[in-house]
Amino acid sequence: MVAELVHRPQLPRQGGATARWPRAPWILMYHSVAVEEEDPYLLTVSPDRFAAQLRWLAARGWRGVSIRELLRARAEGRRERLVGLTFDDGYADFAGHVVPVLRGYGFTATVFVVADRLGGDNFWDAEGPRKPLLSVEQVRELARSGWEIGSHGMSHLALPGLPAGLLRSEVRESRRALSELLGGPVGGFCYPYGAVDEPAARAVEEAGYDYAVAIGHSTLAGRFALPRCYVGDRDGAWRLRAKRGRCGLRDVVTELRRRGEQR
Repeated sequence: MVAELVHRPQLPRQGGATARWPRAPWILMYHSVAVEEEDPYLLTVSPDRFAAQLRWLAARGWRGVSIRELLRARAEGRRERLVGLTFDDGYADFAGHVVPVLRGYGFTATVFVVADRLGGDNFWDAEGPRKPLLSVEQVRELARSGWEIGSHGMSHLALPGLPAGLLRSEVRESRRALSELLGGPVGGFCYPYGAVDEPAARAVEEAGYDYAVAIGHSTLAGRFALPRCYVGDRDGAWRLRAKRGRCGLRDVVTELRRRGEQR
């Protein structure tokens, strides 16, 4: 993993911000892994539930990987059962609760951090509990250990509708700041709140990122708006199985919507 970070090959670029993929890779979206009595946004998964979810994946032959590894495998035509694991916002519990469990299964993941809030808290969740974010040193150490660090913007602003200058700042400056911190290029971007439109996707591509992740399936789905599947504390085995099936069904629905728009 360290060698991959230092000698990081450029990911093959398959089309630009408007390029569409007929079938999206399976990517899971997490936020925080901790014990919380109050969780109004349903963003927290308990450590026990998280461990059970990883057991379920491993027992069915899935291997959790970073998005960098997932896209490389796709570009190389590898047929492994890979699922992307992503963690939004960069909560400090990623280092304490998530990494040890992932290592136990031989899994990797991508964590998306808010560049201007390292060492701060999740001020954007007005009604939720204040949760500490990864510090500068924790992010450096994670990167040194081979974990993929991606950008979640400078200040966790929803990008659609932002003035052009502020939009560029959110995507470009966050990449520049994190690249300086980590001593190497940052390839991934995660849209705050999953909110993306064509100007946002174009700005992310023009900023030099290799890919970006959103949340739901949309007609923008592609390398710069990869859809993901939300995972919460209520998701046991049968719900994970259902979500996996729903992911494939949404690919079909998305393609039909695109064809309808082209008429």
